[in-house]
Amino acid sequence: MPSAGQVVAAGALIAGVVLAAHGHTFRLPFVFDDRASILDNPSIRHLWPLSDALSPPRGTGVTVAGRPILNLSFALNYAISGPATWSYHVLNLVIHALAGLTLLGFVHRTLTLPLLAERFCRHAWWLALTIAGLWTLHPLQTESVTYIVQRAESLMGLFYLLTMYCYVRSIDAPRPEAWQALAVMACLLGMGTKEVMVSAPLMVLLHDRTFVAGSFAAAWRRRRILYLALAGTWLLLGFDMIASAARGGTAGVGLGVSSWDYLLTQCRAIVLYLKLALWPHPLVIDYGDGVAGGLREVWPQALLLTLLFLGVAIAAWRRSAIGFVGAWFFLILAPSSSVVPVTVQTIAEHRMYLPLAAVIAVAVAGIYHLTDRKVGMVALAAIVAAGWLTFRRDDTYRSELTLWSDTVMKCPENARARTNLGLALVDLGRVPEAVVQYTAAIRIQPGNPVTQFNLCNALTRLGRPAEALPHGETAVRLDPNNANAQVDLGIALVALGRPAEAVPHYEEALRLEPQAADVQADLGAALLQSGRGAAAIEHLEAALRLEPDAAQTWCDLASARAQQGQPAAARQACERALALKPDFPEALYVLGNIEAEGENFAAAIGRYRRALALAPDYFVARNNLANALLVTGQIDEAIAQYRQILREQPDDRSVQDNLARAIALRNPGDQRR
Repeated sequence: MPSAGQVVAAGALIAGVVLAAHGHTFRLPFVFDDRASILDNPSIRHLWPLSDALSPPRGTGVTVAGRPILNLSFALNYAISGPATWSYHVLNLVIHALAGLTLLGFVHRTLTLPLLAERFCRHAWWLALTIAGLWTLHPLQTESVTYIVQRAESLMGLFYLLTMYCYVRSIDAPRPEAWQALAVMACLLGMGTKEVMVSAPLMVLLHDRTFVAGSFAAAWRRRRILYLALAGTWLLLGFDMIASAARGGTAGVGLGVSSWDYLLTQCRAIVLYLKLALWPHPLVIDYGDGVAGGLREVWPQALLLTLLFLGVAIAAWRRSAIGFVGAWFFLILAPSSSVVPVTVQTIAEHRMYLPLAAVIAVAVAGIYHLTDRKVGMVALAAIVAAGWLTFRRDDTYRSELTLWSDTVMKCPENARARTNLGLALVDLGRVPEAVVQYTAAIRIQPGNPVTQFNLCNALTRLGRPAEALPHGETAVRLDPNNANAQVDLGIALVALGRPAEAVPHYEEALRLEPQAADVQADLGAALLQSGRGAAAIEHLEAALRLEPDAAQTWCDLASARAQQGQPAAARQACERALALKPDFPEALYVLGNIEAEGENFAAAIGRYRRALALAPDYFVARNNLANALLVTGQIDEAIAQYRQILREQPDDRSVQDNLARAIALRNPGDQRR
């Protein structure tokens, strides 16, 4: 057994290398599914009562669904730092470092058991430290450590390793019951963290049979209470799976991917994982949702895996250590990489978090044997290289833009990656570049409603609603129950001057998301433009009850009140909009209209001028300014304002008529423009 000093040194070493490799990640932002599972997750806003934090939301893209312990860990982070990411990254690193230390202890104790002691006992501590160090620093682990929401994998991995470690400590403990109770507790927590934990009781039993008891019957006789208790933890897992409704419809049969096609896809995936374990390049956060087109595409991988599986089965039957290591690899991958489809991500690097330990253990043992037990220099070089690659890989997560640009570069036919890159570009105001990405994504996957309505939205923002409209219509046809698709189609119709046609789409979106303030506001604005002021007021006020600080909604309410002949209420709403946003051209324009309706033209002119100072291209405000100037006898300036509009909009018939009227007033008998 190692001395206390060696244990402390090993702990400090693993913590130190984790900090060195990942310490620069503390300021990295939330990305991808972090939003749905953390930022938009109301159940983590408080720690008490615990029942709320232990009741995660459900839905597609919600990684915490059916995983109460994972959700509780995010609630703890929210209590510490709210939406600031630093505490989330710190806890991810702590979890990963503890998992590395637990792996060290488990491997060391396994190497000193009688079956392996003669071969490895003399160097067991250093071999275990090498395996744990390589596993902890391997670049393939970055997704489970740096991508915050994939704490699901690392936290489950920690509980899995603690289950194994506590069991192996109980083997020769004077009072094994305490260690066995800890093993059951760790297993229970793991079941509440992620479904992959399902194989832990089986791996404990297989370890016992392989390295300790000698047979399953003997293992059962000696520790049947332990195995019954471990099996009992499956009840929590079953309850969580039922509560999560098949992971929000993203995992299980009958979801559009057959078990056979998924199994063939996993042949490709598992061989890729093995390759990345030995040569971790290129690493990709999202491989898309594609499936294999048949056995013809993946027969070499299928043949290789069949041979490996048979070899592992034979080795396990013969009580060989390699049989246990191989079973560790295949059994832990089995829940996500066998016949039960995970439709949103058919290949995912984070699934190798625990199975990677098996590959590294075989590699280190092989080098130990081939180099006549002089594994130190090779291991040190590998650890340094792994740490450097991990440090570099973390840098990809510094923004959504860098993450998805990297993914698109490595997987150009990944439609989802291109869509996410488009969203990142839109957030940065680079809408034309986003259109390029959305268009490419639709070429790859035309039946994706999300990409269709995002392209609709982007084209509308670029002032191209006629081009946007077909994409909005396609999105609604593909997924009529998608509120975003209904809203974006409505926005395109409003931009085309067809607000009455937009109203049913906003109403459908509101039916789907009744508490969406922005949908209430959009519906109110469309009703206002359709001349239905009373109905508009109802929805605008509902929007303000949900989001009282929305300046645009107050401005629209002012217009609706004015349309209904309620100038005092209209003025009050407009002043509220300006209190929230003093430099708000539209609110100044609406207030100018209210003043003009009350024949206070001097005040109206002042409002219009201020609006134009903020937005010189606000032509409707310039037209109303010219009208007010004309009424007050300032004909020459009115003419100058009309002409300025026509320089930019020469075909505007109403402005042409206003200019003709102004010239006629200045020069009676001269109707020329």
